[in-house]
Parts: sequence; C-alpha cells; structure tokens
Amino acid sequence: MSDIEIAQQAQMQPIIGLAKQHFGIDAEHLDPFGHYKAKISLEYINSLADKEDGKLILVTAISPTPAGEGKTTTTVGLGDALNRIGKRTIMCLREPSLGPCFGVKGGAAGGGYAQVVPMEDINLHFTGDFHAIGVAHNLLSALIDNHINHGNGLDIDPRRIQWKRVVDMNDRALRHIVVGMGGATNGYLREDGYDIVVASEVMAILCLATSRADLKARLGRIVIGYKSDKITPVYASDLNAHGAMAALLKDAIKPNLVQTLENNIAIIHGGPFANIAHGCNTVTATKTALKLADYVVTEAGFGADLGAEKFIDIKCRMSGLKPSAVILVATIRALKFHGGIAKEALNQENLTALEQGFVNLERHYRNITEHYGLPCVVCVNHFTFDTEAEIALLQAKCAVLGATCILSTHWAEGGAGAEALAHEVIGIVDKREPGCAFVYDEDLGLWEKIVAIATKLYGAGTVTANAKVKTQLAAWQADYGKFPICIAKTQMSFSTNPSSKGAPSGHTVEISDVRLANGAGFIVAIAGDMMTMPGLPKVPAAERIDIDDDGKITGLF
Repeated sequence: MSDIEIAQQAQMQPIIGLAKQHFGIDAEHLDPFGHYKAKISLEYINSLADKEDGKLILVTAISPTPAGEGKTTTTVGLGDALNRIGKRTIMCLREPSLGPCFGVKGGAAGGGYAQVVPMEDINLHFTGDFHAIGVAHNLLSALIDNHINHGNGLDIDPRRIQWKRVVDMNDRALRHIVVGMGGATNGYLREDGYDIVVASEVMAILCLATSRADLKARLGRIVIGYKSDKITPVYASDLNAHGAMAALLKDAIKPNLVQTLENNIAIIHGGPFANIAHGCNTVTATKTALKLADYVVTEAGFGADLGAEKFIDIKCRMSGLKPSAVILVATIRALKFHGGIAKEALNQENLTALEQGFVNLERHYRNITEHYGLPCVVCVNHFTFDTEAEIALLQAKCAVLGATCILSTHWAEGGAGAEALAHEVIGIVDKREPGCAFVYDEDLGLWEKIVAIATKLYGAGTVTANAKVKTQLAAWQADYGKFPICIAKTQMSFSTNPSSKGAPSGHTVEISDVRLANGAGFIVAIAGDMMTMPGLPKVPAAERIDIDDDGKITGLF
C-alpha cells in the first residue's frame, strides 16, 4: 500500500484521551481541532518549568538525493520503538509546507508503517499555523506600503525595503514583481517580491520565541528597511506592527499534539526549511516534550551539514538545549546515487558505486563526532531492493570508520523494526551527560563564522563574496557580531553545486548575498544561486493529488 493508504487505515484514538493516558494532560489544557489534533496551552507548558528534562536525541541524514533518505520516517520509527521497549518518548517534528507537498517532495509525515496521523491534515492545512504566519508577515508588508502612501513620516527609502511578501506555495513567477501599479491611488510604485512562508523571518521567530512577550519583542525588532540616509534601520515596531502581528499568532505559538500509527504522542510545530532557513521545529515544542517525556526524538532538516549544524549553532546556542546523541540516517540507494549511479538504476546491486558514495556518509559522521562533539549511530533505513552484499559492505565500511551501524526496518514493520536502534541509542544517552560543541565561537567575526562553516563542514577550500557583501557584514559587526550564521545553500551537495555528489573538497563557496534577521537573531548568508522562493518541477506532485466524492484524498505521499 502507499503511505496515504496505510495512514487512512490507521486506528486513531482521540487525542484528548491519549494525552491524558500517556502524560496526564487534562482536557482543560488542550484546544482540540477535531478528534485527532490539539494545541496545548502555554499556561500548562509554563506549569512544567520545574520538572526535570528528559534526554534529547537528534535525527539527521546524509546529503539528500531524489531517492529519499527517510529522516522523518526514522524519527517516528525510533520514537515508536523506544515506547515499545518501555521508554516514555515523544517525537518532535516540523510541520510540512504546501510548497514541497505540491512540488517535488510530496508529504512529510513519515512513511510506510512509521507515520504521524492524520496524514492528510498534517500535510495540508493542519491547525492553520502556516496561514497565521503568512498573514502576520503580509500584514507588515501592507503596513509598510500604507505608511509610504500616507506621507512616509519615517522617511523609509522605497529602494531599500528588505521585507518581501510571502505565500506558502512554490511560485517562481512571484520572485520579482512590481507593486503599486495603476496610479497614485494604488500606492507607491516600487519593486518587490515573494518568498515562501517557510523562509519568512516570522517563521524563524515563532520557532525560536520562548513566550508571547518574547515573540512580540522579536517581531518588533524586525528590520524592514532603511531610511533615506541608507544607514538608519526601520523596525517593525516603528510601524506599530508587532502587536497586531503577535495577535495573529496567538494560537500558532501553541504546539500541536498528534499521534503515530502506533498511537504514541508526537508534537509537530513550526517548519522553517533547512536549506533557506534554520530547519528546526519550535524551541517551545522541544522544551515541552523534554518536560513531559524521558526521551525526545527530534529531527533537523536535510543533511547534517545544514539542519544539524543550524540545530546546534542556532537553536541549541539560543535556547540552551543539549542533545545527547545523533542518529545519522542513510540508505544504500542514496549512497549509490552519491557514487555516481542514475536514479533509474538505484534498485540494482552496485557495490562499486556504494563504496564510492560512502565518502558522503563518512564526512557527515566525522562532522557530527568531531565538530559537534556528539556520539553518532548510523541508521540504515532499509529498502526492499537492498541486497545482502550491499548491506554487508556498508556495515564493514562503517566498522572501519568506527561507527555503529544499525539496519532498521521501521518503514515496513513500524516500531518493531527499529527496536535494535532504540536499544543502541539508550545505551549511549543513558551513559553520558547531555551537551555538544559549537562549530564556531560567538565572538568570532561574522565573515569568519561563514568561513568556519564552509571549510570545516563543507570541505571548501575558498570562501568568496563580492565587495557589497563584505562591506555589509563589516557594517553589521558592531551591532550584530554575536549573531550566529544561517547559510542558505543547496541541500543536495556539500558544495553550492547541487550536481556535485559524494564529498567534494577544495571547492569554492561563494556568498552571493547576506540578510539581517534581527528579530530571529541571526544573519542569513546565501551561498550560490539559492532561491528563497522555489519553483515547481516539470511534473509537480500536485498533478497526482485528487479527492473523490466521499472526501477521500489520493496521491499525497
């Protein structure tokens, strides 16, 4: 059966009852969205402050390929397995964006028998969080143009406005637009553009905010542009926008409770992309789970060079979170792809390609253990086409590397297929104090932080930028020098060239632009031709999605 067919046959239980049964959460603390989704109140979350934290386990992956690695599937499978062996566990995931759901990737609720449900709801409108983020973002956009139209008392330079509009859909036609056309009654004529919602600074702020007050303060610190002197920043608070924006996010800030196919609790909240944003669910969700459960399994988007780095250098640095171990997800198919085999031939045994592609896994593993300072277990997400010879070769290569390698069958068997992985992880996290190392010190210069990431993690030989980028970073150094860096880069390669497979070394990373996310508290460095508004492929996933007269959705996976 397809993922959606499996999900539609799930025997879901009312979420209110599950929350009470597993974690003693009374119904009065939950805002239900139907029978199987609910938001948990901030007041209840605050009441957990004095409880001891559980252990945090991070799931990341090798560099993504069109073959797929199954990071979310592994997060769910491991969480179910930990619960099966008697460990009180919650999974913390990101919310899927409609962009990839209807674009290339499809849904993002796990796969096979390791899924979170209700799958269709999670992948589509869910509890409306992304809608609220998009509306809050676009309210600020409207207030900017309205202010200029009514006299521009703040002396905003229309040519220096940094705040675009957003929509939760891949639409390349909106990357560069002109607004205010049709005469003076329609506003001030100027260039503008759209990003996807998951690239919005409002999304990043929601994911890093620790309270309603912190959320509002961060929204107020957003730099929307500069005055006509080209130096003085204009903040969202100057437009008195942050109060209304925070009001629009009053429910979106509350974490969402759902369940797995095995009726275990998962929290899904927030969803910044890891290639163009920081790729982690909300701090609130993760901290809440740590207060409720003994073990928390969370994921960070795409490969360990992107999501895991930002999880550690941005999310953990800002929040004080301390992971205990990392799961590095790999598939034999993906490693063969990194070894130079075309997608169409990945189901055929090819030991040579597997051996050549192993360098990608090796670099990610060394980054995690040497630069993040964390113990790492390699999880081979099993596919039915994997051969015994390929499995044996991969396990032998991992043994030489010094890595524990566990073959996991959670896609086909659910939590039962990941019990070996669960036992291995417990044996690690119960024997060490939580904690990790950062890739760079916060006192390092902004440019030096970018160089540190590119050379240490990406294997770059040179990092370049034009004079405009260098000048801008130098100008920001005094006020924002302690900010972490969020590199926006292709997820498909260690380099900025998505077709460069394996583990390229000595390449050049070009920083084409830098953006100040003052409310979120980091600097975005765009590497290469990375787009913050993706486009649809030639045959988008939307073409296979349908609904029948009974309301049954098909083609979503």
